[in-house]
Amino acid sequence: MPFVEVFVPRGSLREDQRARLSEELVAEVMQVEGAPDTAAARSISWLVFQDVDAWSVGGRPVTADEPARYVVRVSVPAGSLDDDKRAEMVRRVTAVLAKADDDPDRLSSEPSAWVHIVEIPDGNWGAFGRVVRLPDIINFVFEQQPA
Repeated sequence: MPFVEVFVPRGSLREDQRARLSEELVAEVMQVEGAPDTAAARSISWLVFQDVDAWSVGGRPVTADEPARYVVRVSVPAGSLDDDKRAEMVRRVTAVLAKADDDPDRLSSEPSAWVHIVEIPDGNWGAFGRVVRLPDIINFVFEQQPA
């Protein structure tokens, strides 16, 4: 059950770039987590864009006419990833960003994209008006599949 937040300077992404990121980021994150590609799994796999009004690097404001900078925060249940999966998550997220970027190579040659993986401790998720634990999420995803 990923919750993906994409932070970018306001005005730095076109609509076609947003659409591509929206389509591909959650799918890649779900694959790394080992989630099935089902309606139930997708219903709890969210992505939001955070357009930041004031972004600076090294004390210098970043302007909308500069190439996009990204911070992608992926929140997942604690215990759902090991070191190999974390590395794969960073690789896949960066690859999706690069495919949508006007200069894909820069994301592997300069620090323009950061991926933050946030592992939420069990018992710190909430939905349905109650605390939801990892087994609840797994049951929801797998019980919602057609027989």
